[in-house]
Amino acid sequence: MKDKIPPRYFRVKEKYPEVMNAYEEMGKAVHESGPLDEKTRALIKLAISTGAGLEGAVASHSRKASSAGASIEEIKHVALLSLPTVGFPQMMATLKVIEELEG
Repeated sequence: MKDKIPPRYFRVKEKYPEVMNAYEEMGKAVHESGPLDEKTRALIKLAISTGAGLEGAVASHSRKASSAGASIEEIKHVALLSLPTVGFPQMMATLKVIEELEG
């Protein structure tokens, strides 16, 4: 899985640089505020994205988890773990996004 930032992100950043710089700084501060490693943080953010039904975020955090060393099996396990909490449709939608990223 390649870590690909959508072109839309760069367009928004160009139009609203102060907002996007503040957003990026907040994200950096949140990530650096605790003891969790990069892979664990990416898998947690994938789980949150799954629960919230955010397809784009599921794709982004799946790629980030992969880049941080998570195996495809670990990434898919996050999707499976969502089943009893958020339900079958969300799990299936997440697995679909993950499988599309696999190629």
